[in-house]
Amino acid sequence: MDAEGKVLGKILRGEAHDGRKVLHPVVHLHVFNSKGDIYLQRRPDWKDIQPGKWDTACGGHISYGETPEEALAREVEEELGIPADAYMPERLGMYVFESVTERELVYVNKAIYDGAVNPSAEELNGGRFWSSEEILEAMGKGVLTPNFESEYQEWIVK
Repeated sequence: MDAEGKVLGKILRGEAHDGRKVLHPVVHLHVFNSKGDIYLQRRPDWKDIQPGKWDTACGGHISYGETPEEALAREVEEELGIPADAYMPERLGMYVFESVTERELVYVNKAIYDGAVNPSAEELNGGRFWSSEEILEAMGKGVLTPNFESEYQEWIVK
């Protein structure tokens, strides 16, 4: 995949995180309630990347042959138990995120949703809505993932 989203080939999930930094596509959804609070998931301690930290409400890899919209609907249903017809995602943009082990082309989305959130016990260690004050207090203290912090500053607090 290139930085504009053009598919150049296919890799396995393990290859996306093995340190070769093959650019691969992912989707993120920032879920807000109508009060303006933002839902964050807590990453399980067994995750290989950013274990135990609070992160974007939903995120996941786009499968080969899948559109970003299809991947987003699938991931939100799997991770948060929210059906695709219960919210209206808005694409905020896309960017390349690089860490020590990977490079991702991130499709950033947001939605307002006031219904029940049922985080997957297999994929997440719970989640909750945070006020903007709570997020600002946690910034830079190792509580939130660096990826979430950068997205929050770039796409949410403008």
